[in-house]
Amino acid sequence: MVRGRLGHDARVSVSILVAAVLIVIGLVGVVVPVLPGLVLVVVGIAAWAVPRGDALAWTTLGIAVAIVVVGSVVKYLLPGKRLKEAGVPGRTLALGAVLGVVGFFVVPIVGLFLGFVLGVYLGEHTRLKDGRQAWASTRKALAAVGWSIAIELFAGLLAAGVWVGALTLA
Repeated sequence: MVRGRLGHDARVSVSILVAAVLIVIGLVGVVVPVLPGLVLVVVGIAAWAVPRGDALAWTTLGIAVAIVVVGSVVKYLLPGKRLKEAGVPGRTLALGAVLGVVGFFVVPIVGLFLGFVLGVYLGEHTRLKDGRQAWASTRKALAAVGWSIAIELFAGLLAAGVWVGALTLA
């Protein structure tokens, strides 16, 4: 086996580095919706756990996957419930999503946000026939998206924290 300067197995050190890079990219991907954020966090932890192959590694990966799954479910349920309570229909959000995707290709990265806002506003303006009410619904949709990102980021940070905790125990 190849040994590093600090006496660690070089393969383990490389797996830690790869895991850390993937986790950081994943956390950035949560905020910048171009990358599959939580998937990269889990892949990063798996890149450390699989070569290690012991009970600590598999337990850490299992806990991280459970956190990510719960976070992924909650990120849709909680904001969706608030939007339903606010009366924003699903077709308005669908229009926002479609224009968000179009906006992403027209104006990379920022266009996703701009297209979503425009789509929700146009959908609500068409439905409500009132600019003020349409803007109020748009703000509620934006708040829901913000909550969704915050929940996903919290899940990613929590999973990363579990991994860092496992590193300290290793």
